[in-house]
Amino acid sequence: MDPIRQLSSRQVYRNAWMTVREDDIRRPDGSHGIYGVVDKPDYALVIPADGDRLHLVEQYRYPLGLRRWEFPQGTAPGPESPDPAELAARELREETGLIAGRLTDLGQLDVAPGLSSQRGRVFLATELVPGPHEREHEEQDMRTGWFTRAEFEKLLTRGEITDAQSIAAYLLLLFHERSRQSATPFTDPPPPAGGTRAKP
Repeated sequence: MDPIRQLSSRQVYRNAWMTVREDDIRRPDGSHGIYGVVDKPDYALVIPADGDRLHLVEQYRYPLGLRRWEFPQGTAPGPESPDPAELAARELREETGLIAGRLTDLGQLDVAPGLSSQRGRVFLATELVPGPHEREHEEQDMRTGWFTRAEFEKLLTRGEITDAQSIAAYLLLLFHERSRQSATPFTDPPPPAGGTRAKP
């Protein structure tokens, strides 16, 4: 049984990108209340990687009034819900011009589960081929750049990358790489040249 039950719902506000609704709810103890929810289409976030380098985009985030570096990400235009991998490939191409020969699903993120129903999938993009970008009108001031992992982590520690989805996605990437390493069978190193391996 759900801990909170929806009794009714009404739309408070809507535009092309989001809907705000207010639900009448009943809590587990029987008391009544309201819950405001922001509904937005699910999104895809892409980590473009080439060896030790990561590709980021920088754009002006109007609600913050700041320019911010982050991984390419976005939602589908309109109400349709495309395949997450297709959406990831499209966002990567639109924002950076890069075309991925391989996309690896790293996992799912919830943007703000106490406020919004929006969810996202994170993909690692490799085997990259450059091409022309296809940015939207709001993205015309966007810049892109390659960063080594050391440079990326310096931006994190200096507070120059603050996008929560990008930071969480990088953690998913590290977990993915760790799981691959742990799955690799351990083999003893070869004995030194001209000698034999010592017995335990």
